[in-house]
Amino acid sequence: MGKTTTAINLATAMAASGESILLVDLDPQGNASTGLGIQRNERKTGSYALLTQNVPASPIRTYVPGLSLIPAEPDLAGAEIELVTIPRREFRLRDALRSLNTDGQAYTYVLIDCPPGLGLLTLNALVAADSVLVPLQCEFFALEGITQLIRIIDMVKRDLNPSLRLEGILLTMFDRRNNLSELVAADARGFFGQEVYETVIPRNIRISEAPSHGKPVLLYDFRSPGAQAYVRLAGEVLERGRRAAGTAP
Repeated sequence: MGKTTTAINLATAMAASGESILLVDLDPQGNASTGLGIQRNERKTGSYALLTQNVPASPIRTYVPGLSLIPAEPDLAGAEIELVTIPRREFRLRDALRSLNTDGQAYTYVLIDCPPGLGLLTLNALVAADSVLVPLQCEFFALEGITQLIRIIDMVKRDLNPSLRLEGILLTMFDRRNNLSELVAADARGFFGQEVYETVIPRNIRISEAPSHGKPVLLYDFRSPGAQAYVRLAGEVLERGRRAAGTAP
């Protein structure tokens, strides 16, 4: 339970708060698209076409009011190789999203679900983004890997996207019965301070079950602890956004 689960459920919770949200599925596995009930035969023009063919973005309206999706087509698996020879290959997604904003679309937030590794797809996401939200599983090896990710964010900020910043670190798969979860959370808060969200996402079977039904957990079981955690997270993210924009009361 990490990046894709967070992308789907945070996008849903933010849309439920009245925001207009666009979710970009940039992972060749296409799990964000599947998790929102978009079948593979419905993904005709998505992130692959956007990146490699200069095709204008055609977001799909999901069944979640206020949430649209640019899906991941099966061909996205080959995009890493195709992008190597394309000019301005690191800026393809940024340019495509900027043209989307000039076409009358009014999204207040764009969320990007990245692949698990650092390649040209993830690099495109980091160049296009204003900030990065990092899900951190409450496990020892995950805590080791986050320092490397922070270094990568700093490199992209220095060389390609000066406005990139760390949005926050989200503790996931948190189990209060497990001492390791408490230790990882304490270490993360001790090192990163207020960059770690107050909200933690618990281990919750409903979160794991929801994608098999093509639904965010908020629609699958709104009363579950996992769904309620994502509602609280959306409130934190939106509040941080208002503070950053200087519009917080």
